[in-house]
Amino acid sequence: MTDAIFLSASIPDPRRGLEYAETADTVAITSAVSSLIHVTLGRRLLVWGGHPAITPMIWEISDSLGLEYGAWVKLYQSTYFKDEFPEDNKRFQNVTYTDAVDKDRERSLSAMRERMFADHTFSAAVFIGGMKGIIDEYELIHGMHPTAAIIPVMSTGGATLEVGRRLGNVPHDLVDSLDYIALFHHHLGIPVREYRYRRPRDQPKDVEQRLWKPDDIRMPPKA
Repeated sequence: MTDAIFLSASIPDPRRGLEYAETADTVAITSAVSSLIHVTLGRRLLVWGGHPAITPMIWEISDSLGLEYGAWVKLYQSTYFKDEFPEDNKRFQNVTYTDAVDKDRERSLSAMRERMFADHTFSAAVFIGGMKGIIDEYELIHGMHPTAAIIPVMSTGGATLEVGRRLGNVPHDLVDSLDYIALFHHHLGIPVREYRYRRPRDQPKDVEQRLWKPDDIRMPPKA
């Protein structure tokens, strides 16, 4: 299987991060996450730390595409938040739990992220909306996976704006384009003609073998 794609995304809560909530565009965040899921699912492994407002969205799209959600999406969560785990965690068995550290929220999150980034090789990291955790994840993955493409979708606002500022020289379309489907196909290098596969083991290793051709009797893939 090809390298994984890391997703760092959340809808800022004004009670915990007013400065991020003030710039966040909830509609854009939802649209960007939905578009990323449509572009990647069945084509690339998606890894992330989970978020209660977004996890159900990923499952619903996966189900509509007829894919094995638990095979294509890997979540990591710290047992520090065990009282907040959604029921879907039990249903799909695709969550790696990391131990809480001294009942400390930030240290527990750091341990989870370090495990998450150590378990996979990443070709890209996508940042959408979010609060301070987005910045922490950017710094960590940038250090542990220096060759991974960093893709801050700055049009979604939130902490992703700071990721873009730290990165510098952000491509113009990441700043103001709302055509997220085209944006992700381009920046992730995923051809529109690439088929989706129900399980990763069904996917040919050779990218050329995954592409629709004019003489193919199968229906061409949708974006």
